[in-house]
Amino acid sequence: MMALAARLGRHPGYWAGLSGLGLGMEAVALYYQYRLDYWPCVLCIHVRIWVMALILTAAIGFFSRRRQRPLLLAHAATVVIGLGLLERSWKLLGVERGTLEGSCSMDSGLPPWFALDQWFPWLFKVWEPCGYTPELLFGITMAEALVGFSMLLTLLAVFMSLATLIRKES
Repeated sequence: MMALAARLGRHPGYWAGLSGLGLGMEAVALYYQYRLDYWPCVLCIHVRIWVMALILTAAIGFFSRRRQRPLLLAHAATVVIGLGLLERSWKLLGVERGTLEGSCSMDSGLPPWFALDQWFPWLFKVWEPCGYTPELLFGITMAEALVGFSMLLTLLAVFMSLATLIRKES
């Protein structure tokens, strides 16, 4: 099974699929923002940044899949991205449900050298305070879907990292 997973982790379709999934998530977020007028909060913007990191990492994985070290680094980076996405999504869900106290500012909190909100305001600008996320399908909110997705992504990335590492050692 690990051999199959290691082969899958080298397959261009795996990395293209991760990239496509990230692009789809960004497209849905922009659709909700610009067509349905659900403006993003600071936590939503942080989620978008993690999703953009997933897209870029998937591109790196796609082009470096034949080289062991860069491939392993791409898998490890995907684990970190999954965990970061899970943390932000969990916090967003907590704010939405009222189980997490605290307020979200209208400031992205990004340093001047990484001012994505100023460079790409159409994608990364904070428009409203945190509080709720829109429903997607079947009564599932965007925050709930993000928690589920990030859990699955993290588990998949850990499994693929282990499979790649074990195949390297054998």
